[in-house]
Amino acid sequence: MAQKLASTARTGRDNQRYGAHGERLVAGVVALSSDKKRVLLIQSTRRGGWVLPKGGWETDEGTAEEAACREAWEEAGIECKIQRDLGKIPDKRSPEQLTAQAPKAIFQFYEVSVEKEATQWPEKHKRERKWMSYQEAKDALAPRPELLDALNKSSIVR
Repeated sequence: MAQKLASTARTGRDNQRYGAHGERLVAGVVALSSDKKRVLLIQSTRRGGWVLPKGGWETDEGTAEEAACREAWEEAGIECKIQRDLGKIPDKRSPEQLTAQAPKAIFQFYEVSVEKEATQWPEKHKRERKWMSYQEAKDALAPRPELLDALNKSSIVR
């Protein structure tokens, strides 16, 4: 899927897609190294710590796959290829953790291979990226069980 890579990240939620119950539709990637022994995580801008690249599926995007690959580019600076659908994962945050800026969501994750890792990308100024082993990523994602579920559904070598 060839798509034009933007030099700036999208902002705001004006074009955000929502599900039948008002939940935000979020698409993300589990980017694995070619030997499947490492996964690429990025720093969270809101809470610190490490997360998987993900973000809102917008109304001008035909598929969740397209949204996931756009988010991977904007947040992690990778061009990727979808290898498999990891399915929908419900948000596991408690009501106290939800905010107007971070409402309830349904996550759609894809396992991807990395075609290219750029030195410059839209969110480079506010996010680090790091390749981690399964155990490192499992520990880093522990506060976000829905992201850990996505990692565990992938074919990463444990």
